[in-house]
Amino acid sequence: MKKVLAFAATALLSAGAFAADGEAVFNKACVTCHSPAVAGAMGAPAAHDAAAWAPRIADGIDAAVASAKAGKGGMPPMGLCMDCSDDQLKAAIEFMAK
Repeated sequence: MKKVLAFAATALLSAGAFAADGEAVFNKACVTCHSPAVAGAMGAPAAHDAAAWAPRIADGIDAAVASAKAGKGGMPPMGLCMDCSDDQLKAAIEFMAK
């Protein structure tokens, strides 16, 4: 029983680390609009375009997360990540803003 619990705990910790991985969240939910190949559609800034992201994160990452949760321009609330946590949104924004 202890081995099963230890395995389950390890799996949950691994899933949590993956869940907050900005690149994974980007690839799951953000790439459709923020990929450099399609960015600009409906005002979506391209991932890794620091100049485009600078005004969006100027008020801090928490404000950017709140904006993503509420929706911005053509982006619906939560973008395409309806099941994302605040930490996942934060990780994705940080990944894209670099």
